[in-house]
Amino acid sequence: MTERMEVYRCEICGNVVEVLHDGIGELVCCGQPMTLMEAKTEDQGREKHVPVVESGPSGMTVKVGSVPHPMEEAHHIEWIEVLTAEGVVRATLSPGVAPEAALEVRGDVVEVRAYCNVHGLWRARQ
Repeated sequence: MTERMEVYRCEICGNVVEVLHDGIGELVCCGQPMTLMEAKTEDQGREKHVPVVESGPSGMTVKVGSVPHPMEEAHHIEWIEVLTAEGVVRATLSPGVAPEAALEVRGDVVEVRAYCNVHGLWRARQ
């Protein structure tokens, strides 16, 4: 069973899937069940991954890490997203840019998440 807004990863090819609707089926990629990613909330190494939220008049700025996360080809933040009761606002990032995004957010924030291509899914505690 899958639930809305869960994130799954294929351990073979690296595909990442975010669930849009609850379902009773199992997500499969490359002939194997995909792995449900549990969002981590506490940094444990040199690189910092937990999103840091700064609220503004028309939305928020989300920075990844209390110290900016590396944004190199081999190790970077792929996306930042804000989940609200009304939907999702997402910014896709690329190597070489700052690990942050200014997002216009409407509604109550449920969760703020970021995805590192090496260390997986992270969320800010609300």
